[in-house]
Amino acid sequence: MSGAPLTLGVAPWSHALPARRAELERDWLAARTTNAPFVANFRVAGPDGTDVVVAFSARAMVDASGSVTGYVGTAHDATALVTNDRLNDQLVGALDAASDAIVVYDARAALVFANRGAADLLGVTDADADREAATTFFDAVRNQVPRDVLAGTGKSSWSGELGHRSPDGIMRTLAVTLHVVRGTDMSVDHFSVIARDVTEHKQTQAELQRQATHDELTGLPNRTLFLRRVAEALDRSRTLRRGVTVMFLDFDGLKNVNDTIGHRFGDQLIVSVGKRLVNATRPSDVVARLSGDEFAVLAEGVNDESLALEIAERLRASVTGQHVVSGVEVTSGASVGVAIATPALLAEQSPADAALTLLVNADTAMYRAKQRGKGRCEVYSEAMRTQARDRLTLASQLERALARDELSLAYQPIVSIHTGRVVAIEALLRWRHPERGVLTPPAFIDIAEETGAIVPIGDWVIATAARALRSLVDDSSLDGSAMLHVNVSPRQLSDAGFVERTTNALAAARVDLRQLVLEFTEATALANNPAVNRSLNALSRLDVRLSIDDFGTGYSSLAHLRDFRASQLKLDGTFIRNVGIDGADDPIVRSIVQLAHSLDMSVVAEWVQSAPQLQRLRLLGCDHAQGNHVCEPTDEAGVREFVRRATSAEPTRHSGGTGAGPLPA
Repeated sequence: MSGAPLTLGVAPWSHALPARRAELERDWLAARTTNAPFVANFRVAGPDGTDVVVAFSARAMVDASGSVTGYVGTAHDATALVTNDRLNDQLVGALDAASDAIVVYDARAALVFANRGAADLLGVTDADADREAATTFFDAVRNQVPRDVLAGTGKSSWSGELGHRSPDGIMRTLAVTLHVVRGTDMSVDHFSVIARDVTEHKQTQAELQRQATHDELTGLPNRTLFLRRVAEALDRSRTLRRGVTVMFLDFDGLKNVNDTIGHRFGDQLIVSVGKRLVNATRPSDVVARLSGDEFAVLAEGVNDESLALEIAERLRASVTGQHVVSGVEVTSGASVGVAIATPALLAEQSPADAALTLLVNADTAMYRAKQRGKGRCEVYSEAMRTQARDRLTLASQLERALARDELSLAYQPIVSIHTGRVVAIEALLRWRHPERGVLTPPAFIDIAEETGAIVPIGDWVIATAARALRSLVDDSSLDGSAMLHVNVSPRQLSDAGFVERTTNALAAARVDLRQLVLEFTEATALANNPAVNRSLNALSRLDVRLSIDDFGTGYSSLAHLRDFRASQLKLDGTFIRNVGIDGADDPIVRSIVQLAHSLDMSVVAEWVQSAPQLQRLRLLGCDHAQGNHVCEPTDEAGVREFVRRATSAEPTRHSGGTGAGPLPA
């Protein structure tokens, strides 16, 4: 051994480092006793002071008497070899500790190495019995790997996913990476394959994706996924020439359920609606929940308006009527808007943009259906888009109208039908629009209700009208018992601060609360909104009078009249227009008046347009009259002039004839 630190003729272990000398001497004696070779690795001090590992092999030489005469053997420097073995052991240990499956194959796909992770995940070990598993796994991998990679002529690695049944019988998803190791001649020497179980990760990803694209409550697709499905359908329609129709459904009744019996029951109602819609559609249709009480349906292959309306009506009917929520019956309805994709839409916009446009159009059509009385189906037209833009513009302008002093009030007297005396005035809102001229409530009040602008506007109306009444009483135009009628909406009544603000406004104007008459529709009275009911009850306790406006429209009025807390009803003009002409409505008017009187309610006849109407209404028992024949809406000065004329008229003019004596017929 070149440069060897060993001396001939001396026992080799005597050169070993002191810590192992005794052990080596025992091993030597044991070998000599059995005449076996002595083999050992031990460290000695090298010439340069560093440790050298010596691989020693020797056998004792004995004479005829059995005495040791010497030994013969070999010794060589094994420092590098031992170091490499240690590194190999460390590497194998690290590979076994890895959670990933690591498998090495030679160029002929024969198994060379498999770590513990491979045994756990793949059932692959170095045992001969498991080599079939190794072959099966490698076959599954290389079926997906490009040929040039396997041949060593392409990329040196490949990554992908594959399904594999683990030893426990569970089908798992594996993320696999194959590395091609080339030899010095650049030919394939071996393959190393690393596999990781990503089943849970994939499941988590899938669940996150589902949550991102589906409504949590109903499990239906949400807006994001629905728009994606519509875009896909539109893309197909370009080549398949198939129609695409989107329907936007607004469900009526959710808010009432939430307000009356709680949101938990409201959620149950939403689930019920979703199931009904799915049952009412084809398997190929897509039903989605967009938000709160809004749903959408994609009907592919439908481009005929009549067919689309037929489908829409079926959807509307499916959710209309009774829903049983935790044993409670809930009545509901729906409005449906329909939008059909046109060739122009497909030509002008990408599928994604066209999908959004189609949904917006269906939404626009739905709002038109609600404006026309709810419980309807409407098909979108370009005229609706123009009207929708106008509504948005008007809504924006209405929010600024109050600050810009564009709002004003007109006042219409209400007279005793028997004496002609002014018993009340009704405040009527007007909007002096800078471009469109003077607008009456039908042109904008529903917009105010939708946007919430009705709340501050309503407060302004009450405060302004109260000051006007105070002024008319102070100058004796009206006596101190005159009433002030103001229209209020559900949005106002449901506002928590409405009662307090109303009380304060009347106090500031020095108007008694008993002089205030709040008019609300039958629909408001019958909606059974807890917030509205709280306000009405509180106002009633304060002696504010309540009046049912437009009575006789849209509901089974007579059946519910006894349930109303109002002290007055205003008979809708549709019953008045034929009074005194053909007598067809006389029995209805008489019956309503008699019933109201039996309930201690007074009756105001609206829309009185002629002297014969006024005379007939007196005979039918009506208490008060209001309409253009009595007096057209006017300002404060106009009210003063009307009262002046009425008080200066001959007394006989109030006891017969037209009833409103001083007014022209």
